[in-house]
Amino acid sequence: MVSLMQGRLPINQDVLLMQKGMLVRKVRSKSWKKLRYFRLQDDGMTVWHARQAGGKAKPSFSISDVETVREGHESELLRSLAEEFPLEQGFTIVFHGRRSNLDLVANSVEEAQIWMQGLQHLVDFVTSMDQKERLDQWLSDWFQRGDKNQDGRMSFPEVQRLLHLMNVEMDQEYALQLFQAADTSQSGTLEGEEFVEFYKALTKRPEVQEVFENFSADGQKLTLLEFVDFLREEQKEGERASDLALELIDRYEPSDSGGPIRAVGTAWSPGGAQSRQVNKSLHFHPQELRRKILVKGKKLQTLEEDLEEEEEEEVLESQLEGEQEAKPELEAQFESEPQELSPRSKDKKKDKVVMCPPFCTPICCQIMVQAPSSKPESLLFPKQKSKPIMCPSLSALVVYLKAVSFHSFTHSREHYRFYETSSFSETKAKSLIKEAGNAFVQHNAWQLSRVYPSGLRTDSSNYNPQELWNAGCQMVAMNVQTAGLEMDICDGLFRQNGGCGYVLKPDFLRDIQSSFHPERPISPFKAQTLLIQVISGQQLPKEDMTKERSIVDPLVRVEIFGVRPDTTRQETSYVENNGFNPYWGQTLCFRVLVPELALLRFVVNDYNWKTRHDFIGQYTLPWTCMQQGYRHIHLLSKDGTSLHPASIFVHICIREGLEGDES
Repeated sequence: MVSLMQGRLPINQDVLLMQKGMLVRKVRSKSWKKLRYFRLQDDGMTVWHARQAGGKAKPSFSISDVETVREGHESELLRSLAEEFPLEQGFTIVFHGRRSNLDLVANSVEEAQIWMQGLQHLVDFVTSMDQKERLDQWLSDWFQRGDKNQDGRMSFPEVQRLLHLMNVEMDQEYALQLFQAADTSQSGTLEGEEFVEFYKALTKRPEVQEVFENFSADGQKLTLLEFVDFLREEQKEGERASDLALELIDRYEPSDSGGPIRAVGTAWSPGGAQSRQVNKSLHFHPQELRRKILVKGKKLQTLEEDLEEEEEEEVLESQLEGEQEAKPELEAQFESEPQELSPRSKDKKKDKVVMCPPFCTPICCQIMVQAPSSKPESLLFPKQKSKPIMCPSLSALVVYLKAVSFHSFTHSREHYRFYETSSFSETKAKSLIKEAGNAFVQHNAWQLSRVYPSGLRTDSSNYNPQELWNAGCQMVAMNVQTAGLEMDICDGLFRQNGGCGYVLKPDFLRDIQSSFHPERPISPFKAQTLLIQVISGQQLPKEDMTKERSIVDPLVRVEIFGVRPDTTRQETSYVENNGFNPYWGQTLCFRVLVPELALLRFVVNDYNWKTRHDFIGQYTLPWTCMQQGYRHIHLLSKDGTSLHPASIFVHICIREGLEGDES
């Protein structure tokens, strides 16, 4: 199986030494520090570990799981052990998603550098992989897991074990037939390309073949015109169908003739027909950024504010040029002018807040004001320690948004400005939505609102942000460390623009005269009907990988989150004992009043008649970002990381109005 990646792996001295293995110390806490033998496998893509060299090894992580590698001083845990282990010998492996970091301490600085440089070298290679290389790596990972004795060959008993690991319940006689057909060397084992042929036999897609034959005149190939018709009529690609057809042929057609797409081409492979739900780029006007956007975890800064900062810097430069000449006058001014006292200065400690000298006006926005000094330069570069006191007027200058208390919508309209923001607890915000939903929408059309989780959520649980977004609230705080439905919804909304943190609100949430009420939505909003045919699934993972003999019984649930009348869910029946290529072929119908606010969540669960269904994977996206036609939905784990190549194959159709039916 190593041959799949040979010639493409970026082998260097560090990688070769990692493949020999090293004894390092795994650190979980100040009291848990144990030696483990880590070794990069021959495939160059997986790392295994054992209690000691030559001991029974088990998989630790795949290179594709790693986001980056950090030095020891960047880890809070390793810094706390600096007296016991030199920081230069420590390093941290950071994984994608919410998986915990792995802190390791090598026996020497040289060994630490070998692992840090080697891992980062491989991570960079994985990041630059194309579609075929990712599939090869995925196959290599499965081969390594199925090859129990690690001899580089897979016997039929090992293949049977691998089928269970891959969620495949298959008749033994049929499995043996596929095995013998792939064993072209007649060795009784599968190696390299033989295993690839066995995998191809497992992954034949009759439902894709049926779609292909429906648009192909001879059932063997698609001409360019046939392919363009398919993209225009079925995939609803419109005018860009011709250019897209040429682009897809150039990217995925394996035939050297470069002509028509064939039924076996990777344009319809599980990872090939990429669904493009999130490829909408948005541009925002500075005024829109100021008060008409949904915000995720970032401060607002408009173009106007950037220009103001540049002007302040120019003023600062010109003022500093004349600083030396102005010193005597400044000293005289300080002696003659009385010191202003803040309200806080009247307490027993008699702390004073001083006015800033003219020459440091732009700088004072970034410093804490100190006690009076006879020399103005000592205000900026003090030698003595003193208790800092923040001047309220200065504090108001260093924030982009000024916090103000909320009394009522009428009070805010009469007394507050657009750059001021009010904070609400989730309980208060939800109460306002029910009592005065339309007034809240109008309020959020001209002023920013910030909503935060209730203080009773001591377990760091989350609330559903959709209800607050429906009222136009711009900043809805979440406990991002807690994975689950609520964070799936939050990530889903901001996925449409690459997760950069800003999403333009619908126009009826930006109109200060809006008549929209989130609890009672009415016309003129355009209702739509959604028909989703859930066709099949591919390579669905197990919920518990330690149970080799268990096979999942998958079902698909489609959930819609939006205004209250639109929030609903439907699910398919379950497929018994097949997580590898289950087939459903069922159509679900949804009618939505306000599609601009709706989000769709595709969830795959393992059916369990005794208890609640076990979660397998999900994908969430805004209604307005859905692409019609045949699409693959690539699943994500609980913590938001990719479960590649796990996916479900669906057909999506959107109709205007509420007249749609399931036919």
